[in-house]
Amino acid sequence: MSSFDDPDSFYAPKPPGGGLAARAMAGVHSARAMPYLDGLNPAQRAAVEALEGPVLMLAGAGTGKTKALTARIAHLLTTGTARPNEILAVTFTNKAAREMKNRVGVLLGQPAEGMPWLGTFHAICVKLLRRHAELVGLKTNFTILDTDDQVRLMKQLILAENIDEKRWPARMLAGIIDTWKNRAWTPENVPSGEASAFNNRGTELYAAYQARLKTLNACDFGDLLLHMVTIFREHDDILRQYQTWFRFILVDEYQDTNVAQYLWLRLLAGAHKNICVVGDDDQSIYGWRGAEVGNILRFEKDFPGAKVVRLEQNYRSTHHILEAANGVIRGNADRLGKELFTEEGDGEKVRLIGHWDGEEEARWIGEEIEAMQVGTRGMEPKSLDDMAILVRASHQMRAFEDRFLTIGLPYRVIGGPRFYERMEIRDAMAYFRLAVSPDDDLAFERIVNTPRRGLGDKAIQTIQRMARAHNVPLVDGAAKCIEQGEIKGKGGKGLTDLVQGVYRWHAQIRDEADTHVELAEMILEESGYTEHWQNDKTPEAPGRLENLKELVKALEEFENLQGFLEHVALIMDNDKGEEEEKVTIMTLHAAKGLEYPAVFLPGWEDGLFPSQRSMDESGLKGLEEERRLAYVGITRAEEICTISFAANRRVYGQWQSQLPSRFIEELPEEHVDVLTPPGLYGGGYGAAGGFGSSPSVLEERAARADAYNSPGWRRMQNRTPERSMASPNEARGLTINATAVSSFTQGDRIFHQKFGYGYVMGIEGDKLDIEFEHAGSKKIVAKFVVAAERAGGGVADDDVPF
Repeated sequence: MSSFDDPDSFYAPKPPGGGLAARAMAGVHSARAMPYLDGLNPAQRAAVEALEGPVLMLAGAGTGKTKALTARIAHLLTTGTARPNEILAVTFTNKAAREMKNRVGVLLGQPAEGMPWLGTFHAICVKLLRRHAELVGLKTNFTILDTDDQVRLMKQLILAENIDEKRWPARMLAGIIDTWKNRAWTPENVPSGEASAFNNRGTELYAAYQARLKTLNACDFGDLLLHMVTIFREHDDILRQYQTWFRFILVDEYQDTNVAQYLWLRLLAGAHKNICVVGDDDQSIYGWRGAEVGNILRFEKDFPGAKVVRLEQNYRSTHHILEAANGVIRGNADRLGKELFTEEGDGEKVRLIGHWDGEEEARWIGEEIEAMQVGTRGMEPKSLDDMAILVRASHQMRAFEDRFLTIGLPYRVIGGPRFYERMEIRDAMAYFRLAVSPDDDLAFERIVNTPRRGLGDKAIQTIQRMARAHNVPLVDGAAKCIEQGEIKGKGGKGLTDLVQGVYRWHAQIRDEADTHVELAEMILEESGYTEHWQNDKTPEAPGRLENLKELVKALEEFENLQGFLEHVALIMDNDKGEEEEKVTIMTLHAAKGLEYPAVFLPGWEDGLFPSQRSMDESGLKGLEEERRLAYVGITRAEEICTISFAANRRVYGQWQSQLPSRFIEELPEEHVDVLTPPGLYGGGYGAAGGFGSSPSVLEERAARADAYNSPGWRRMQNRTPERSMASPNEARGLTINATAVSSFTQGDRIFHQKFGYGYVMGIEGDKLDIEFEHAGSKKIVAKFVVAAERAGGGVADDDVPF
């Protein structure tokens, strides 16, 4: 008996005649009160009551979209327009599905358990696929592979095809195939332009992978939607039946749908067209994982005659914050357009501040958080739970984590481990620990085969046995295994290189042959760990490399490697449990859907935000997604929004002068309060990187902008500069020493970008003997230091804005 013949498999009573209007008037529902309509604003109510035909609920940030969506479901049920099983309501996360179900239950005054088709895309497709699994070569009891199982299966296929897994990792293939499935491409219809993927073997391995899944009676998450799209396309009778049953379709976060989800929804809504999608094109920020903002942009073309309802009244943020967000997002050309407003009052202006470098930015934000905690400027004290720092890239978190741990400010990291708990950081730290102390067996066990050196479990056991037999550390046990020929071949060579490296690094630390920063870079290079991530083709690899560079940068603040390791060990013991109030640190992507009374948005610099990588890879499309990310960041703030940038930042181990983000220029001047200290870029709004930048800066920015055809930059090019921008060193009261020998005298106080403050103790030609406050005695070529001088001569700590 087929699933359609089974009366218990799907309850689908025949809908009564008379159309929607007749059904809405039928029965006792006409006399029922509808309290869920009372709390809606006019736009929300219009979206709730437009039951017939396609509806696009264009809901801005904080405009009550979930309230309107759940009220619409309650209205469908209360008016008798639809029965619970006739409503298909889909969202992206289990949390959102639970919240929707709970809210509907509250509105109806009874549990909403009678809605079997309210859930995530994947959860609903699993239920459907189990009914029709045989149509795609599966049995109804198929299993769903997790990511690890998926990668393991890909490795087997790669080995069977004699492909070098180091050059072409299984995770890279998994990412490629997942992308194809998100676009609803089966192995047979992958476009020719994509055929060169994975060394021209991608489509071949994709077909082999799918065949292997069928043999295993399994599928992965991408298959759940892909198989259902295939079934609907190839079996009209099944599609028609579901079109009849799912008479009303509601979709949350429609701007985040990928191609497969879009096709699945279009097929189901193709007959009755009673589909209501809720989303915000200005918050489409997941293009890197397959989301297509075009799905929401072309909704009116896909469903002619669609009713578009704009939810623009914001219930979260103050007027100044919303106007700042509106000003930034107007720079995007490819959008449907809306203007957020509020009736909650002006509030504080968006605060904008420039800093000398990233460390100064972290120090200032830490002080601001402590000030807010006790209450400043007549404001009520704020809980640490009410404050969040939203960064563009995870490697930015390190400076804040270090600062907060130093001053004892509790914090939590959302969406990932804390910096020093990340896998690549723990691996690197294990190498450093082993170099400092070759007796550290735990560190040796962690990295002996990381990256892979051809050492299996048997080889590791041999090393452990040898070390126990001679009562020596594992690294010495490994040396003895090599001497006695216990481990040979590829594993033996890899182990030899590692052991020799550990002994050499330890000797260099003991003899102080290199600075600890140079040694750290050398350890990561010679161990093959940096190369391991350089060769890794997974999406996570670039971020891991950035984190390793950030780790090496952190070493500069310490006298030696051992001091750094002790510092990390002590600060990581700082976690006092989840009961305590904590500042939240997370990426902008992880913050979507959240809100905080006070939000800090650091690192608004061109190249960091907007991300240079995103713009290089996707051009104007990438720039517009970055601008949407800026909009999301600003609209997370309820009361206080602070945007900051640094004039200098260490990038790939080198100090670089940074241009303020082009998004800063797009902030409306009347809604911004510039806090940049006098001296840094001369202070003022133009000095903070917005209107009034110098001609040279405008030209450089305009040249960059031409490649992306940014409307906001066309506006800026026409502005008349109001102020000139001083160079960073001039702004700080520091004078670059062009004539080194004649400029310094013994006793002068100087500053070096790497070693910090110090005093000139002696002069020999163009070399200075300098006693640094934290780095000890160094001999430095004069042109690489600057004099810390007052405008009127002399030096004072209070006058140097570091």
